[in-house]
Amino acid sequence: MNTLAIGLVLASAEMEPRLFDLDLQLISDSVLMIIAVFALFLIASHLLFNPVRNMMQNRQNRIQNELDSAANDMENARALKEEYEAKLKDIDKEAEIILSEARKKALANENKIVADAKEEAARIIERANVEAELEKNKAADEVKREMVVLASMLAGKVVNAAIDTTVQDSLIDETLKEIGEGTWLS
Repeated sequence: MNTLAIGLVLASAEMEPRLFDLDLQLISDSVLMIIAVFALFLIASHLLFNPVRNMMQNRQNRIQNELDSAANDMENARALKEEYEAKLKDIDKEAEIILSEARKKALANENKIVADAKEEAARIIERANVEAELEKNKAADEVKREMVVLASMLAGKVVNAAIDTTVQDSLIDETLKEIGEGTWLS
């Protein structure tokens, strides 16, 4: 029994599980497993991870470009807004300048119209003076004609009366004095 007991003790010692069952087969399997996992990782990295990384990098670049473009657009919009605000401020000044120029033109036109009216009035007055002078001369001529008619009537009366020449001379002198010598001479 002793042999049997020793055999059982030895068998039970060999069958007893160890904490780490490190034998050569386990180590070789572990090394092959690590190499296989590393090879699968390299293949997966090359076939799957790199395209995904490239896609993500392209997406990131596109988003960055869009952000830069949006920032540039915002800056341009801000510059345009400032430009338009400056123009709006200047519009009041430009409107005032335009209005003042229009007032100056209107004043110049008014002065021209007044000057033209004064020239026209002066021409009308001059024409009226010339016409008045003509009428005055016409009236003087008419008075002279009437004096000639009166003188001829007087002469007719004198001839009819058969008065002597001294009486005729006195009548003519008397008539001329009544009419006035200045009227006859002018």
